[in-house]
Amino acid sequence: MPLLLTSPAFPPGGEIPAQYTCDGSDISPPLSWAGAPAGTQSFVLILDDPDAPSGDFQHWAAFDIPAATPGLAAGYGPRPATGFREGANDFGKIGYGGPCPPPGGGIHHYHFRLFALNRAALDLAPGSRNADVARAAAPYVIERTELIGTYHR
Repeated sequence: MPLLLTSPAFPPGGEIPAQYTCDGSDISPPLSWAGAPAGTQSFVLILDDPDAPSGDFQHWAAFDIPAATPGLAAGYGPRPATGFREGANDFGKIGYGGPCPPPGGGIHHYHFRLFALNRAALDLAPGSRNADVARAAAPYVIERTELIGTYHR
């Protein structure tokens, strides 16, 4: 079975509920994954919005997620998480920053990217930029998957 990322909060390509955006509680949605390949030692999760007016806007980077973790419950926000480390988003905060497109800017697509790594931990400090997390993870990726959600204001 290939690596699969899902959310009970929204279907693939569906609208992300407002509670997981800046218009609601601005907490992360629940995410589940299955089908990790043999050799997986950790996961990296990156959330970005390539439709942002300024280019690819980074909303979340979670890394050093233990291999035995089957997903993340809802509720992560701009505060340090436990059990894994987080990078700095483009809102200038560590942790999750939910969808917050400009009003009238049309539908934005939010890419939740999950990477299975053959390394238990990345040599990065909490607060590293999302791009740094992606670069550090790249040599260790053994499989990846993606879940896309949408949101507009």
